[in-house]
Amino acid sequence: MDLPQEIIRKKRDGRALEEAEIGFLIAGLVDGRVTGMQAAAFAMAVFLNGMSRAEAVALTRAMTRSGSVMNWNDLALPGPVLDKHSTGGVGDLVSLILAPAVAACGGFVPMISGRGLGHTGGTLDKLEAIPGYSTRPDPALLRKVVREIGAAIIGQTEDLAPADKRLYAIRDVTATVESIPLITASILSKKLAAGLEGLVMDVKTGSGAFMASREDSRALAESIVAVANGAGLRTTALITDMNQPLAPAAGNAVEVMNAVQNLVGTRKDRRLLDVAIALGGEMLAIGGLAASPGEGRGKIAAAIESGRAAEVFGKMVAALGGPSDLMEKPATRLPSAPLIRPVLAGKAGLIGAIDTRAIGLSVVAMGGGRTRAEDSIDHAVGLTDLAGLGARVESDTPLALVHARSDAEFEAARRTIRAAYSIGEAAAPDFPLIAERITDSA
Repeated sequence: MDLPQEIIRKKRDGRALEEAEIGFLIAGLVDGRVTGMQAAAFAMAVFLNGMSRAEAVALTRAMTRSGSVMNWNDLALPGPVLDKHSTGGVGDLVSLILAPAVAACGGFVPMISGRGLGHTGGTLDKLEAIPGYSTRPDPALLRKVVREIGAAIIGQTEDLAPADKRLYAIRDVTATVESIPLITASILSKKLAAGLEGLVMDVKTGSGAFMASREDSRALAESIVAVANGAGLRTTALITDMNQPLAPAAGNAVEVMNAVQNLVGTRKDRRLLDVAIALGGEMLAIGGLAASPGEGRGKIAAAIESGRAAEVFGKMVAALGGPSDLMEKPATRLPSAPLIRPVLAGKAGLIGAIDTRAIGLSVVAMGGGRTRAEDSIDHAVGLTDLAGLGARVESDTPLALVHARSDAEFEAARRTIRAAYSIGEAAAPDFPLIAERITDSA
């Protein structure tokens, strides 16, 4: 086998790597034969020179094999094992609605989710706002919940794709995060290790997305779909709008509250539900539970409308240690901030643009997200009743309700939110909610 530096040299010079060479580097990163400096050099070489589809598939497979791989065969599940992954956004609480809805339609969803990153909220952080909820159940409990309830939203275990954790930490401090092949392998290695039979990707685009331009979002979606299918995981992607928060809530407890309300039917946030239904339709079609995405959308919508999805979510929460009456009494079970005040528009006009990233960062600044990995999170703070694009406001119309701990936190959030909203007489651009559908063309 070549020395690590010779493999790095080959990629540095723009030549394609063999599967065995990539496998050697990734295995060496886990067992110590490859140093952090060498992994950093490899990441920079990939960042600068890219990877072919075959190389990206090999990298994804190697990272998947770096730890344990879940296997559900012995459970003899009567339906497919499915999941979805989002590239992140503000007010994106789709997973909390989608996982139980797919389970209510006959799918099994062991959803391995992450924490907040930058301005985007993390599903695990949201779920940890629920008292007692365990995001790290032991393997026996996880399998029991998946088999009996159909859905379990949990965090990544230490032995699941450990190479991804190590390589990501290196990329984070070497300016190599924004490499499409490396992003692709990072996402898919964890999904392949979860033992899935089908995956749907929600790739965000717009002011609140990591990939702000449609072109970059499309490139990432095409890479993920091609590599996933090349690695044997049936995958489709939707490119969805993040030029405004997906739900009118941003924060942890407030997003769980919003999810519960949409599941039980006391709210109907159309943008949020439409994305959840579209992704769910794709999942059911991939898993053979619907003849087409359109038929799948109808089944997901019916599962939400009938209350079956709410029932699954309530059972999942209780089985993983949360309160058994969350769906009936969310306001008494979820933490709440002591100070709730409106941010007024300050002028009349139409909301023509929203800096969605700034909205997310205002939640982080209140303690609802992390600026360092070791930071603790205040699950109670956040924003609700966020005004949407195109709305006409008067000077005394609230743009948002701020849920804060102190006057100082509120003032900082108020300034950020006022600056994030562009108000004038120009109409907002018409951004399609679901911009594109990407399937494997190979």
